[in-house]
Amino acid sequence: MAFGLKKKDIQEWKSKIDQGELAFLTHYWIDDRFPGYKTVTKVGCNDLNHLIKWGKKHGLRPEWIHSRKDGYTHFDLIGEHQIKILQEEGLEEHIWERKKS
Repeated sequence: MAFGLKKKDIQEWKSKIDQGELAFLTHYWIDDRFPGYKTVTKVGCNDLNHLIKWGKKHGLRPEWIHSRKDGYTHFDLIGEHQIKILQEEGLEEHIWERKKS
């Protein structure tokens, strides 16, 4: 279950994806399959090859991509992978949000 999202943030994430950019969206999240994790970062791009190449750079497998019919295909990052990748991408503000939870 996702929560704490602002409509503006979702629209900005989708807009970047629509423009072929990599887009990052971090939000609070609870899923019984992943106890102890409070946030997820969705990394999307409408250029699947670009998303796969980016994921491989960070040790992510193409089969981990969440393919969506609406075009907002993305990786879900949680836990230590989430922190490490956000640091490597220079997106510390997303890590701060995670620690706040």
